[in-house]
Amino acid sequence: MNILMSTLRAVAYALTEPYLVTFLVILFFILYRKNKKTTIMQRMIIGERVNTPFELTISQIVIGIFAGAFASVIMSYLGIVFDESSSVDLIFLMSIIFMFFNPRFICFAYSGAALAFTSLMLSLVSSTFNIPNLDFLKIDVVSLMTLIAVLHFVEGILIIIDGKTGAIPVFTSRDEKIIGGFAFQRYWALPIAIFFMLHNNTAISTTWQVPLPTWWPLVKSSIPVEILKNAVVALIPFYGMVGYNSITFTKDKETKTLMSGSLMIVYSIALFGLAQAAVLNLPLKFLVVIFAPAAHEAIIAFQRYVEVKGEPKFISGEDGIMVLAVAPNSPANEMGIKCGDLLVEVNNKKIENEEKIAEAIRECSNFIWFKVKKVTGKFEQVSYNKLNDNKRLGIVFVPRGVPKDSMVVKLDETRFGEILDKIKNKDKDEDE
Repeated sequence: MNILMSTLRAVAYALTEPYLVTFLVILFFILYRKNKKTTIMQRMIIGERVNTPFELTISQIVIGIFAGAFASVIMSYLGIVFDESSSVDLIFLMSIIFMFFNPRFICFAYSGAALAFTSLMLSLVSSTFNIPNLDFLKIDVVSLMTLIAVLHFVEGILIIIDGKTGAIPVFTSRDEKIIGGFAFQRYWALPIAIFFMLHNNTAISTTWQVPLPTWWPLVKSSIPVEILKNAVVALIPFYGMVGYNSITFTKDKETKTLMSGSLMIVYSIALFGLAQAAVLNLPLKFLVVIFAPAAHEAIIAFQRYVEVKGEPKFISGEDGIMVLAVAPNSPANEMGIKCGDLLVEVNNKKIENEEKIAEAIRECSNFIWFKVKKVTGKFEQVSYNKLNDNKRLGIVFVPRGVPKDSMVVKLDETRFGEILDKIKNKDKDEDE
């Protein structure tokens, strides 16, 4: 119970201490800026905002706080400890810096591997050439990789629970046909409390010193257990970010995030096991450091392969026009039309293309009905009797073919800025 309460107090300290709160505010504005682009794209594609930038950002912060507390408790009970001379805190700063080069590099698998590899090389050169001052990072690779494994476990849970929030409908072409899909870009700010072994009775060690039970720690580290049991350890809070960037044309949003999150959890378990084995010798330490980013890249490559080889889920055919997204508070939403539904008929006329729907809306006074083939294969008839010129139907269709003057978004999952510029330029040309 002492470990639990001490960990939660450290996390709470990160939410109240002015310096750390300032850092959290900076993260808030970084996330807000990214979410603003997301909501602009949603509005341009769907016709109205699904979420506001503030809603997306505040949910990331709140969910991140709970996730950070959960991860901190796991790490505290496992007994992940670093020496106070260690520079492990650089991992949090490095992950944010890496994000500006490529959004997926925010992952600790990259920043942690870079930091651990640098530390191992400096230590090796230092011992080989007898240059003690060169080994200044002093990273405990076993503890660092175990920490990264725990954070990825929590990240996998976050992807499953919240990864689909803010998803953007996108299109690409394959075999002269347009297919629809969704792009995901979601980040979470996590307050993390980490154990440090202290050598001096400083003010901070007195404040955050934690009484430890006899069974602690549960995992191995490079610090001998005998030293740990007699050492003064303190919980120090930091802030980090984890994120999810992906795209799917072969699955719905829920299935895609479930798959991505599950793969991340499997990855975390494998990394955890290898990290614990790395306590045995130096080659295993190098192995786990290489495994962390390599396996993470393998997961990304596997998911890309599945997307390329998989059958498109959102594609219109001879049977009707596919619904990719439905705007909230729209007539389509009130009719119960959902993503993945196939519109077969409109006002007793077979839907040959999306223009037929626009034509039916122009011809009707205020009543429109659809014959819909649901995802389950069942046919339903839905109707709306309050349609007027001021109301949009609120459906994002997947066009049947590739028009000559179309805006087909060929999405690279990390290049949202270019997509936004493309949409803006297209919109500007139409206005002119």
